[in-house]
Amino acid sequence: MTQPPDAGSFDAPGHGSGLSRRRFLGSAGLGAVALSPAGAVTGRAATGAFGTHPTFWLKERFTRMFPDLAPFAPPSDDLNRALVELSRPGGILDANDPLEVGPVRLITEPALSPDNPDNPTQTAGVTFLGQFLDHDITRDGGSTLGRPHPLSRSQNLRNPRIDLDSVYGGGPFVSPRLYTRSPVRFRVESGGLFEDLPRRADGTAIVAEPRNDENLIISGLHAAFLKFHNAVAERMEAGRGRRRVSFDEVRRRVVWHWQWIVWNEYLPMIAGRAVIDDLAANGARFFKPRRPAIPVEFQGAAFRFGHSQVRPSYRANLAGDNGKPFFALVFDLADLESPDPSSLVGGKRAPRRFVGWQTFFDFGDGQARPNKRIDTRISSPLFRLPSGLIDLPNGGEVGPTSLATRNLLRHVTWGMPAGQAIAGRIGAPVLAAADLADVGAFGHDLDTSTPLWLYVLREAELLEDGLRLGPVGARIVAEVLWTLLAGDRGSYLSADRTWKPDLPSAAGAGQFRMADLLTVAGVDPASRGQ
Repeated sequence: MTQPPDAGSFDAPGHGSGLSRRRFLGSAGLGAVALSPAGAVTGRAATGAFGTHPTFWLKERFTRMFPDLAPFAPPSDDLNRALVELSRPGGILDANDPLEVGPVRLITEPALSPDNPDNPTQTAGVTFLGQFLDHDITRDGGSTLGRPHPLSRSQNLRNPRIDLDSVYGGGPFVSPRLYTRSPVRFRVESGGLFEDLPRRADGTAIVAEPRNDENLIISGLHAAFLKFHNAVAERMEAGRGRRRVSFDEVRRRVVWHWQWIVWNEYLPMIAGRAVIDDLAANGARFFKPRRPAIPVEFQGAAFRFGHSQVRPSYRANLAGDNGKPFFALVFDLADLESPDPSSLVGGKRAPRRFVGWQTFFDFGDGQARPNKRIDTRISSPLFRLPSGLIDLPNGGEVGPTSLATRNLLRHVTWGMPAGQAIAGRIGAPVLAAADLADVGAFGHDLDTSTPLWLYVLREAELLEDGLRLGPVGARIVAEVLWTLLAGDRGSYLSADRTWKPDLPSAAGAGQFRMADLLTVAGVDPASRGQ
């Protein structure tokens, strides 16, 4: 089959090879692979798209989408102070949610949080779908906030492919603690009532990507993917008279269904149909890497739009709390040490700590709840993150606990261009200074040269009513995800663009949505009897 426009295949040497275990261990050398206690791959080992053996690259570096555009402002201590003040708790970006009323009223009485309006076009789970995708393709290897950091010394600790290596690790040979032996299936444990991630005695999850245990919803999503793989394996074996199928066959089918969801369900919801159709017809216009890479404009800014959609609290399930719904704040600093805290913080196991997915995705039962709109108001719990949730790959200092502050200081770290400069480059409408007058009050011409993350949020708010990304945010996010899919010879978009999902779907043959994946996995409301 011919390559899609601008695909620019960037498969690494050895991708999909059929190395024996002995040859793999002898030729690659275990010294090139760093294993966590969970058996997960870290450092320089990354998984090939569908192989059970890791593909070895040079260290992955972040790149730039617009390398010729100047930073939004000259770095200085005064600039950093302005960004910290702009993004402080209680400041102009804080939705000032009345957390004292409790998690139930924050959800059931939306008038209490007028700065967290509903998005009727998305369900609550879309936020966590984006977080799960982000954890699959990008992780900063330890740059310093608010201090310029050269891209030549940047490191992306994740494999920049949409291939679920955050779930699969290095496969059964390299990450054996993630799997059962015969037949090869993912280990899944119970949290009391329903599935949970495998955990050690101290509650630490045994997973390839530790960030997928940051909160209950993301850990539940990871567990659902473990069960999805196992369910697909069982279906394939049943279709062959219980004859064993290869791990690679199962993984390929799982990954392709996930890629279908990313391209056909998730991306149209967040970026709109027009940019998707343009990419499918004409390929990327602004991001054409020669090898798999993530630009800092995506990693540090545009794809962080999801932080704006996090609600202060959620209904985790409908009947897990002694037969009643389990409502909880996303984070609560006052209750972190409890074995069963009242918040949705991860790393804990208790009977009520499971996800009732009918709240987060639409199963046609009327229980799905809307997402929050994209805007420049961030839910209050995100201004005081628990220090244990701040990613410190190199053991550095915790630094600011406001997520908004960390996002803005990253623009200084990477010398990112202003949103206005990118809008001009791509031919999009440029927000006027009056549209950002509140930001401009902090000096440094921030109303006319705005940090990209903040610009993307305000653009979505003003141009798309917060329902989806505006033209700058949509173009950056869509082009990067398109390039990762179209340039990977193992993806369905590159290997076989005529392929259609073949697992059961409520939407009909040849379709597949996140609700269908959860149904096949056996974590849907019907399978739980809820």
